[in-house]
Amino acid sequence: MNEVLSGGDLSRLRQLNGLAVIGVLRDGPALTLTELAKRTGLSRASTEDVVRELRERGWVVEAEPAVGTVGRPARRYRFEADAGRILGVDIGGHKILAQIADLSGTVLQSTRIVVSPTLGRAERLAAVDEAVAAVLRKENVEGSRIWATGVATTGLVDGTGRVMLSDALPEWTGVDVATHIRRLVAGPVLVENDCKVAALAETWTGVARYAKDVVFLFAGLRAGTGLIIDGKLHRGFGNAAGEIGALPAARWLHGQEHLRSWSKSAEDDVQDVFSAARSGDKKAATAVRRYVKDLAVGASALILTLDPELVVVGGGFSRASDLIVEPLRREIDRWCLRTPEIRVSSFGDEGVALGAIRLALNHIETTLQGGVELASTDKFHQRP
Repeated sequence: MNEVLSGGDLSRLRQLNGLAVIGVLRDGPALTLTELAKRTGLSRASTEDVVRELRERGWVVEAEPAVGTVGRPARRYRFEADAGRILGVDIGGHKILAQIADLSGTVLQSTRIVVSPTLGRAERLAAVDEAVAAVLRKENVEGSRIWATGVATTGLVDGTGRVMLSDALPEWTGVDVATHIRRLVAGPVLVENDCKVAALAETWTGVARYAKDVVFLFAGLRAGTGLIIDGKLHRGFGNAAGEIGALPAARWLHGQEHLRSWSKSAEDDVQDVFSAARSGDKKAATAVRRYVKDLAVGASALILTLDPELVVVGGGFSRASDLIVEPLRREIDRWCLRTPEIRVSSFGDEGVALGAIRLALNHIETTLQGGVELASTDKFHQRP
């Protein structure tokens, strides 16, 4: 262990040892006590004590013997991802997506409800209720058994889970999202901006998982960003880091106007402009080119400020990466001293919900580090 303890705090030492064992088992195969001791740097006796305590709490279980083992095999232990459940919710303009995951972050159930960007506050919150209730039914688990919930929403969010400002959704400024969700589930509720948690998902299991400094670009009818600095999500003093789109000179407020100007009728989906551009429609190609040029202005400002290792393009328009990425790279080359690698998110429109799950898992890990007792398996409602 690298952390230095003071005052002979044996309780804190046990917590750290437990975290070391969980960290090794959660991301790897089942291991014997000897293997665990070697990987964690603990003595075998300490490892045995830690494993015994973790088994009592339901976090670690004995694994089945390997197939074909001759004689009496050494006992192997694995992380028990089914010890609890996590809820992730994406509250967007066009959809509400609720997902339930185990403690390893594996998504077990998902419910999607299509909504209109014009919905008012009451209607959108009712859709959230419907999505959460549906995904809980699918997993056959009560809301009281959810250990932690991560929620992503458009707009600026304060530290209490209230939306401070939202231009994208009607009547959404001032909504106390955290309090509303707490009506539905137990455990802590963490609320964050959708672009920020999408960046979190990319550095967790996405295309940026090996990068420490990342600019995530949310490319859609609204442009947004999430910043990862030295491997951590950067929120800023007032949780408004990366909101460069608020600056008119960054041109992000104008990008969508180019795409909408191509639309031939109110029924046209703005996504159709990309299909038209691929088909040789010169007006559509011009609209896409102007959109990318405006997106590049704000992106270049962030790149010049942070000098990131990687830029990830996500959001709804990332599906048109064949029309966006290379022109974006050329524009960034014009403005920046160094153009970082540009990659496209592989999550589609589920990256925000995955980031919300990661947000909840981060809280659980922080809670463990603080020594706070979490639920154990005897309190968790197992599926029949």
